[in-house]
Amino acid sequence: MRKKPTKCICVAIDGSDHAKRSLDYLNLLFGSDHPMTVNLFYVLPTLPPVLVEEHTKNASAARKLRAVEAKNVQVAERYLSEAKAILVEKGFSGDAVKTVYRKKDTGVAKDICRFSDSSASDAVMVSTKGRTRIQSFLMGEVSANLLENCPQSPIWLLEPVVRKKTVLICVDNSENAIRAVDHAGFMLSGTDVPVILFHTKRHLRRFIPKEVLEEAPELEELWKQTAGEQIAPYMKKAKEMLLEAGLRGDQISTKIVAGTRSAASDILKAAQRYDCGTIVMGRRGLSGVKEFFMGSVTRKVLEDLRQKAVWIVR
Repeated sequence: MRKKPTKCICVAIDGSDHAKRSLDYLNLLFGSDHPMTVNLFYVLPTLPPVLVEEHTKNASAARKLRAVEAKNVQVAERYLSEAKAILVEKGFSGDAVKTVYRKKDTGVAKDICRFSDSSASDAVMVSTKGRTRIQSFLMGEVSANLLENCPQSPIWLLEPVVRKKTVLICVDNSENAIRAVDHAGFMLSGTDVPVILFHTKRHLRRFIPKEVLEEAPELEELWKQTAGEQIAPYMKKAKEMLLEAGLRGDQISTKIVAGTRSAASDILKAAQRYDCGTIVMGRRGLSGVKEFFMGSVTRKVLEDLRQKAVWIVR
């Protein structure tokens, strides 16, 4: 019997109920007996530099600064302890759940990425919501910065609350998509999570104006056939990769649909139709567009995400 590989997840904690509920997601996919290390990570908040500088000039300010720093540590320890208790209550081994806090250095997102890399984490998981509207906005900013600044770790973004277990893996013939399949295969090996390999064939109207296409409707049928033939070997390769990773054949299904003009809409509709709680995507698809915030499919999926998780793999 194939031994289950041990995985390591870095979970960003901010003390919010949303962040705590995101821990349910680990239990949903993996269960408490899965070989896994969970690193709960908290970045200590910092005062504006002008106030920090003041402590060098004023003894009273220095005492207050030390008191604030001590309180920050106390709060961090409480948040992390509460998060760990949630996982232990679900059956996770206390030894497998680590709690770590660090002073903010170059920025929350970059500090999370740095810790993830140094701890050899297989993924970074973060809730997109915070305790208040302001914190929700900041968490969104952190999520965006994670996507831009984490060169190694895949990023798992959670839109609370995820209740569905099935995972939708988006496949095209890009290198990023293949890496996404590889990551999903590793992380889901040894689980009973149903997986759908999904491809939406690009509609010809993404290339040709509607008025032009109306003059030659047979081109659309030819395109659909050609697009289906092009993706077939990649879907086959993706399934073989999942099987090689250790998933069972009865866990894996394949869906290829005739796409609309919006790939993001096709993905979200498929996730809804097939009762999926997680969408796995490559960081960039066929276009290879470098900038994330320039109308990419990934960004559009994240904008309309509801009660789902998205794994973004570079």
